[in-house]
Amino acid sequence: MEEQKFDPRLIILAVFALVAVGIVAAILISRGGSDSATTASAGGCEKVEAPAPKTVSFEAPKQTVKQGEELTAVVKTSCGTFEIALDAERAPKTVSSFVFLAEEGFYDDLTFHRIVPEFVIQGGDPEGTGTGGPGYTVVEKPPPNLAYTKGVVAMAKSGAEPPGSSGSQFYVVTGADAGLPPEYALVGKVDKGIGVVERIGDLGTPTEEPKQTVLIESISIERG
Repeated sequence: MEEQKFDPRLIILAVFALVAVGIVAAILISRGGSDSATTASAGGCEKVEAPAPKTVSFEAPKQTVKQGEELTAVVKTSCGTFEIALDAERAPKTVSSFVFLAEEGFYDDLTFHRIVPEFVIQGGDPEGTGTGGPGYTVVEKPPPNLAYTKGVVAMAKSGAEPPGSSGSQFYVVTGADAGLPPEYALVGKVDKGIGVVERIGDLGTPTEEPKQTVLIESISIERG
């Protein structure tokens, strides 16, 4: 019987086989990581940390918005982006204040701290407790026939404040009709991205505290 000689080509084949196994394993691990990321952002909302409370104090701004001016607020959140057609025709004073705060970056990195299922999502409090504001109050009586139906955006106020009072906190109606009296200053109405508003609303609880933090990343103003 002849002695079998060692073939170096076998080593090369073995190395290629090991490399192939490594590549397959890396792909599987990568896919597993992607699944984890999807779980972390279940429902289309990115998992984010709650921002630290902050104290802000502005003086009441001058009126800069003209009555009837076409303005859109683009609200970028950790759940997606929606747009508000600001109603400068019926609420120029309130809209002017909202635009001022947005352009000052006031709303950046605040939260929707209050989410009531089939009612409203409310945000814009720098303290995150529902008691904070910008350091000033604007009063503009809302239209007497105003109905707070789905998509309407208005300013929040305490029960002790007169009708039309507003600071920085605003809410978006998520139910068919909030059934509120016309005492809350009008801002406008969501005209794009109502699905994002609904997604945020789905994170509500009976205690009004969101299931997870919903961050307002920024609010920018588009004119015309």
